[in-house]
Amino acid sequence: MEKQKYYITTAIAYTSGKPHIGNTYEVVLADAIARYKRQQGYDVFFQTGTDEHGQKIELKAEEAGITPKEFVDNVSGEIKRIWDLMNTSYDKFIRTTDEDHEAQVKKIFKKLYDQGDIYKGAYEGMYCTPCESFWTESQLVDGKCPDCGRECKPAKEEAYFFKMSKYADRLIEHINTHPEFIQPVSRKNEMMNNFLLPGLQDLCVSRTSFKWGIPVDFDPKHIVYVWLDALTNYITGIGYDCDGNSTELFNKNWPADLHLIGKDIIRFHTIYWPIFLMALDLPLPKQVFGHPWLLQGDGKMSKSKGNAVDPFDALETYGADAIRWYFYINSAPWLPNRFHGKAVIEGQRKFMGTLWNIYAFFVLYANIDEFDATKHELRKAEELPTMDRWLLSRLNTLITTVDNYLADYCIPEAARALQNFVDEMSNWYVRRCRERFWAQGMSQDKIDAYMTLYTALVTVSKLAAPMIPFMTEDIYRNLVCSVDKSAPESVHLCDYPVADAAYVDKALEERMNEALNIVVLGRAARNGANIKNRQPLGKMFVRADEALGGEYAEIVRDELNVKELEFVDGEADFVSYSFKPQLKTVGPKYGRFLGKIKEHLASLDGSAAKKELDENGALKFSVDGNEIELGVDDLLIDSVQKEGSFAVSDYGITVAIDTNLTPELIEEGFVREIISKIQTMRKEADFDVMDKIVLYTGENEKLNGIIKKNAESIKHDVLADEIVYSLGGDSSKEWNINGEKMTLGVSKK
Repeated sequence: MEKQKYYITTAIAYTSGKPHIGNTYEVVLADAIARYKRQQGYDVFFQTGTDEHGQKIELKAEEAGITPKEFVDNVSGEIKRIWDLMNTSYDKFIRTTDEDHEAQVKKIFKKLYDQGDIYKGAYEGMYCTPCESFWTESQLVDGKCPDCGRECKPAKEEAYFFKMSKYADRLIEHINTHPEFIQPVSRKNEMMNNFLLPGLQDLCVSRTSFKWGIPVDFDPKHIVYVWLDALTNYITGIGYDCDGNSTELFNKNWPADLHLIGKDIIRFHTIYWPIFLMALDLPLPKQVFGHPWLLQGDGKMSKSKGNAVDPFDALETYGADAIRWYFYINSAPWLPNRFHGKAVIEGQRKFMGTLWNIYAFFVLYANIDEFDATKHELRKAEELPTMDRWLLSRLNTLITTVDNYLADYCIPEAARALQNFVDEMSNWYVRRCRERFWAQGMSQDKIDAYMTLYTALVTVSKLAAPMIPFMTEDIYRNLVCSVDKSAPESVHLCDYPVADAAYVDKALEERMNEALNIVVLGRAARNGANIKNRQPLGKMFVRADEALGGEYAEIVRDELNVKELEFVDGEADFVSYSFKPQLKTVGPKYGRFLGKIKEHLASLDGSAAKKELDENGALKFSVDGNEIELGVDDLLIDSVQKEGSFAVSDYGITVAIDTNLTPELIEEGFVREIISKIQTMRKEADFDVMDKIVLYTGENEKLNGIIKKNAESIKHDVLADEIVYSLGGDSSKEWNINGEKMTLGVSKK
């Protein structure tokens, strides 16, 4: 079956100076879409390139003391080098100085002239050299160019004009009947209201005041207007021929499926370009998507403003994948973005670093166990433990989520979904299941853990491959190609993942999400009460819409190191509330009763009032015979902790921990702290994870008594064959363990 075509383009980069990181933004967005479409099975053609003519370049070359061609050769080469370093997978890099392009532009101009769309006249108006655009006085903004905000100068010259008004009604109809044509919608409204509906003026399409450009064939003193030259790259680059001898590549790929462009040039792509195509009797592109500018602190990043970031410096500092990920995660495509190093590093840490750590964890234990995923199968969902079923359900939900977002070009949303999943995989699945990987032998439970994590890592590498092509390739090739010689040799040759509904369990995801929320609140309560997580607690109370039982309750108890978990209907036993009026809302409504409203609120049973507010959405009472109704926005609500407990509320859940510690709980807390310190020493001594050790303890009667009493569990957890109750070991360190000082030593057995 023949693959469906998909033709995507970026705007071609203008070669008036050294490129900056903002130039990279657009091509990286387009590359993610192109790679995604290829993995979906489309026959993708991705074109980018450079725009190399115009007065601005002629002036820059003159300043540099070289010819315009030498100037653009240098700049275009730099731009192409950046695109390649960023691992962008373009199929064609077009230059408007390419001979075949220039020849077609001449023929297009002649055809439009011969059929009466272009005529000769004279132009007098305000000209912006950086934008290479003419404006009328009425179009200027405070005397400045409406596109770039720079100074415009009066200019008058003989020129050729294009009859834009001839096609305006047809374009308006096309936009109205094809709502997907201009995206996002705000860009469409801007074009309709500011340009099309007020009426289009004829467009100047030639210049005589400079020479660096494509000459009009039949009138060589005229140079083709740079935008007519540049826009036609989208058809000349794939082989359009004005005489009807277009290539098979053109016939297959036109119309373009997507033009991805900056918002500052959307007028040229959604008004001028469609009208040129109508005049050539060619179909219009299916969609033009206007992305925002990339900002750096003080406005649009541009060479002329002097705030541009050198892309080669950025690449050397952060690496291509990190910069790409920053572009995807940092902002919605229709909102202006800001480039700064801290955000790049943070994105790298939160997603790429976490994913790599999970991968490294898997590889470490898979190597120890000589685990080969090709020798095992992932079992059916109903046969797997709960944590495996949860991760696989989340994984298959993620596949659908990311696929849907990328299909709609919602790249930041897709990136955030991936980042959230990887965070949960690390901080919930791997952390809770790591002991399964430490177990001796190769039980079915251990195989399930390996196969679940393997499946998740390989799938995430495929899902994220369009965005971070280098790192996902490393992960895929090591996890898959090293053991399966029949697999595609690159992650970029793999099909994009498809969700398996058999592994999706929404009810399980919801219950686990509630458990996660309870754990988050439990940790917050511990922090509030200043009790470490290694200190066991006797009891915790939870008020939630649904009580968790069985395995989910056990997960919560284990995560929060709590002996007993009780779900309750109310929260009066462990938290109360105090209420005050919100003056800015209550004042205007009930100003003269404000004093008595304060008194009434202060006298309320806080727990009962909170319950009434939650159930009814308001507190109702009377003051001097007048009915008062206060909603949530009218009230300042403070929680009041009751002695012996600490409560935290969020997500519609209240969690309260019992802060009373018995001697038995305190002793167990010491044991956990001691184990933690020994594990730290193992890591600092660079012991292998499976190395057996001898543990040495210094003087401290209390701690030595606790260690002797709990010796077997300590030895099991830290892989100690022996405990020597005197100083020694290859490495030793003094610790403060819950206020008790002791020196511990360790040696490899």
